[in-house]
Amino acid sequence: MASNDRRKNRVIWILLALILLLSMISACAPLGSKQVPEKETPLGTAIQQGETVPSDQKTDLAVYYVKMTASDAYLVREVHQVPYTKEVIKAALEELINAAPVTPGAARVLPPATKIRGITVRDGLATVDFSRDVLRANVGASGESLGIQSIINTVTEFPGVQKVSFLVEGKLDQESKNWWGHVGLYDQPFARDVSKVYEPAIWITAPTTGQKVASPLEVRGSARVFEAAVNARLLDDSGEIMASGYANAAQGAPGRGEFILPLNFQAASPGHGKVEVFWISPKDGKELDKVVVPIAW
Repeated sequence: MASNDRRKNRVIWILLALILLLSMISACAPLGSKQVPEKETPLGTAIQQGETVPSDQKTDLAVYYVKMTASDAYLVREVHQVPYTKEVIKAALEELINAAPVTPGAARVLPPATKIRGITVRDGLATVDFSRDVLRANVGASGESLGIQSIINTVTEFPGVQKVSFLVEGKLDQESKNWWGHVGLYDQPFARDVSKVYEPAIWITAPTTGQKVASPLEVRGSARVFEAAVNARLLDDSGEIMASGYANAAQGAPGRGEFILPLNFQAASPGHGKVEVFWISPKDGKELDKVVVPIAW
């Protein structure tokens, strides 16, 4: 009997040792072996430390170009895709310097040799330090005013930036203050102003492309449309309307105003679809200046 008891005790101790060993192995497993859910990266937000970035990941950046016609001069807003970077403000300004606009008639104002020497953001103020090449632009007074505003609007697209100041080679001497010889930098810091952004008539700031949304879906954006009336709808991938609604922007054309338009919807299961935002012509009921954003839920 004593011999049988000893054998039973030995078996119990062996089992306990195996359990302890398996627990230690599990605890030491590398973190990379665990599945980590995908995280959405909104515009201007850097990937958190420890996350990996796919080599083909892109970032959407809004930039503003100048357009001059025979009767007017104004700004146009474009959204460009660039390779992922943590230096999003610098990337947006370099896009403004180097990338050709796609809007017919729009043009770059900053000289192509311009370099961004540094950017600091403190208490809502972004200070951009340019190389002296920036002063070599050749524009009239309206081109200078809009060119300055194109930079300001591009930088203030990012959360936390309300105003913008310029430096040239780290300082603001008299040549820098004169800027391009007409308006100058005497009134900086400068604030965001989209009142002279005529194209596109509508743009959407939320939701973003591919974003996973839930009800109520809050559609946000800017519009320059007749009587400020903005329409929106949510469609599933088969084209069925899941929700629709309308709202008024803060101003009607020729002014520009922001809008917020909530859409309540029900989805039985995860899926994909799109948000459409437009305005309706009072003449013939056509849907005009439609913007489409693919989303998921």
